[in-house]
Amino acid sequence: MKNYTLPVLLFLFVIGISDALALRCGNRIIRIGDHKIDVLQKCGEPDYAETRLGVEGSRLRHNRGVLEIESYEQVVIDEWVYNFGPRKLKQFLLFENSVLKETRNLGYGD
Repeated sequence: MKNYTLPVLLFLFVIGISDALALRCGNRIIRIGDHKIDVLQKCGEPDYAETRLGVEGSRLRHNRGVLEIESYEQVVIDEWVYNFGPRKLKQFLLFENSVLKETRNLGYGD
């Protein structure tokens, strides 16, 4: 009989990591890559919201310096904060073009 302990433990570890990178709103889970509308439906309106414009760029350069192309794109950045109360952590959410890119804990809420 083969030993399946290591693959099963590895699978459970990976599942645990993905849930650790997720945000819970009640019994609903928010993950990186979710759309802003989905987050609104699952978590409701944020306690704080700010929108700003940013610029994202890239440069393509040939190793001999003959060809150099720069490209820039305007990005809409939304920053939201959810305050779930004094016994739970406040959550910071960063969206780029309405797609969730980052979540962070901000300490306990009010």
